[in-house]
Amino acid sequence: MSVDAGQRRRLEPDARREQILSVAVRLFGERGYADVSTGDVASGAGVARGLVNHYFGTKKELYLEVIRVMLTVPSSALALVPPGDLATRTESIVCWFLDVVSRHSTSWLGAINAGGMAGDADVDRVITEAVDVAADQVLTAVGFVEPNAALHAMARSYVGLATSTAREWLQRGDLTRAQVHNLLTATLLTMVDRVFPDA
Repeated sequence: MSVDAGQRRRLEPDARREQILSVAVRLFGERGYADVSTGDVASGAGVARGLVNHYFGTKKELYLEVIRVMLTVPSSALALVPPGDLATRTESIVCWFLDVVSRHSTSWLGAINAGGMAGDADVDRVITEAVDVAADQVLTAVGFVEPNAALHAMARSYVGLATSTAREWLQRGDLTRAQVHNLLTATLLTMVDRVFPDA
C-alpha cells in the first residue's frame, strides 16, 4: 500500500530513522521476520519504501538492527544505577531490566526468540554481541570494571539466566514479576559474593 505524500511529515534524518525503526520493532515483534516486508514497515511509518532501504539497506539488515536495539543494554542504563551499596545497585539493575522487558514484551520476546531466524549466522552474531555488552554492563554495575575471561563468562551465564527467567514470566506466565525479581537479585548478589571472587 502506498502512502500519500500529503500524509508524510518532514522530520530530521535521525528522527525519521528512529520512527522507521520503532515501527519495525513493533511489526517484527508482532509477526516475526517472514511475515513483515519493508513495505509494511514503510506504510506503518508513513514513508516511502525507498526511505527504509536508504536508512537500513535490506530487510535483513533492518531486522538485525531491530534485534540489536531490543537486546543491547545501552550505556546510558549504567547512569541510572544509583551510588550505594551492592544490594542497592543490584536492585536497580534488576528493576531496570524487568521494566524494559515488560514495557516492550512482544518485541523483546520476538528478538530473543530470533523471530523465526534462529540459527542464522548474522542473527546469532548480533545476539552474541548483545549478551557480551549486557555481561560487561552487569560487571561494571557491581564493581568489576576490568573483568577477565572467566568473570565475563560467568556474567554471560547470568545474562542467560535473566533472559530465560524473564521469558518464563512474560511468555509462559509461570512466574510473577516479584518471583523473577527475587530470583535475579539473589542470584546476582550470591555470584558477586561467592562466585566472582574465585575468578
